[in-house]
Amino acid sequence: MSKFQEHTFSGQKALVRVDFNVPLDDNNQITDDNRISAAVPTIQKILADGGSVVLMSHLGRPKGGPEEKFSLKHLVAHLGTLLNTNVQFADDCVGESAVQASQKLQPGEVLLLENLRFYKEEEKGDVGFAEKLSKLGDVYVNDAFGTAHRAHASTAVIAQFFPGDKKMFGLLMESEIVNADKVLKSAEQPFTAILGGAKVSDKIQLIESLLERAHFILIGGGMAYTFLKAQGKEIGNSLVEEDKLELARELLEKAKAKSVNIMLPADSVVADKFAADANTKTVSNDQIPEGWMGLDIAEETVDLFGNIILGSKTIMWNGPMGVFEMEKFHYGTLEIANLIANATQKGAFTLVGGGDSVAAVNKFGLADKVSYVSTGGGAMLEYFEGKQLPGIAAIND
Repeated sequence: MSKFQEHTFSGQKALVRVDFNVPLDDNNQITDDNRISAAVPTIQKILADGGSVVLMSHLGRPKGGPEEKFSLKHLVAHLGTLLNTNVQFADDCVGESAVQASQKLQPGEVLLLENLRFYKEEEKGDVGFAEKLSKLGDVYVNDAFGTAHRAHASTAVIAQFFPGDKKMFGLLMESEIVNADKVLKSAEQPFTAILGGAKVSDKIQLIESLLERAHFILIGGGMAYTFLKAQGKEIGNSLVEEDKLELARELLEKAKAKSVNIMLPADSVVADKFAADANTKTVSNDQIPEGWMGLDIAEETVDLFGNIILGSKTIMWNGPMGVFEMEKFHYGTLEIANLIANATQKGAFTLVGGGDSVAAVNKFGLADKVSYVSTGGGAMLEYFEGKQLPGIAAIND
C-alpha cells in the first residue's frame, strides 16, 4: 500500500492540490469534467477516514489578479454533485476569508479555495505565499499531475512546510506515476510509441528519449510532413518546419543506428484549404500536389500502422493523426484509437496522454477501452522526456 492509502486522515485537515483547470463555455458551464472527476477518489478517501478537505487549484491564465471568468466558484455546484456533499467556497486562497473558512471546517466537510493564480506569487514559486497556504491544512496531498512539471508555490515549494509523514501523493498522482513507469521503465516489448500533433519541435526530446526504449515510433499529424520533406518528398502546402529539416534527418539516422523503426505515413487525405468544407482527395505521400495540404493519414497508412499496433505489447499515444476536430479529417485518429482499443483487448498495456489524444479518445467514446488515460499533457511529456518533475521531487525529497 502507498503512503496515502496507509495514512488515516481522521481528525485531520488535508490540504489537497488538485488540477481543476477545466474548460468552461461562455456561460461558465464545465464542458469536460475529467480532471475534476479524476480527483474524486482521493477526496472521498480522506472524508471516509473522518478528515476534512481543503482544495486548491488554478484555472486558466488570469493576467493581473482576479477575473470573474477564472473564478473557481463556477465549479462548486458540479463538484458538490460528484461528491454528493455540500462544497464550501472561500473567495480567496490565502487571505482572512480562507483562513477562517479553513479553521471552521469540520470532519467530513470540503472547502474549495479561490484560484491560486489570482496571485502572481503562485507561478513565481514564492516561499512566503507557499507558507501562507501551508497553514490551511495539517497534511499536504499533491494530486495534481497536470501541474507536476511546474515549480509553483502550491505544487512544489509548499511541501517543505510539512514533515515527511505529512506530505504525500494522492491516488490520481500515484496512478499517473505507476502507469507512466510501466511504459518508461518496464515496457513489455515490442513497445510502440505513436506520436502526432503539429510540430516536430514540440516532440524532439520525447523522440530522443523514445529512441532508447521503443521498438517502433509511428509518426502522424502535421509533424510527419517535416520528416517527409526531410526525405525529399513533395509535400505541397502541408505544414512544415523548414528550420527542423536537418534535425528530422538526424533523428531518422539515429533511429536507424539504434535499430528503432520510425514509420512515416504512406498516404494522406489532402485538402485544397484548411477548412471543414475543403475539397479533399487521397494521395500517396511521394507526391502531394502543389496547392494541397495533408490534413490526415489515409487507409494505406492505417493498415501499415495497424499491423504494428496489433503486434505490440506496450503502446503509448501522444498526439492526433490529423485535424480530427473536422469530420473530413478525423478518419485517421479514429482508426488509430480503435486499433489501440483492439490491442488493449488483446492484452497490450496502452497509455494515452496529451490533451488532443485524450480529447480524441473521449470524443470517440474509447477512453474506457484503453489501459490508462493520463490527465497531464505537458507533465506527461516532460516525464517521458526523462526530466525530474518538481511536484514529484518535492514529495520524494
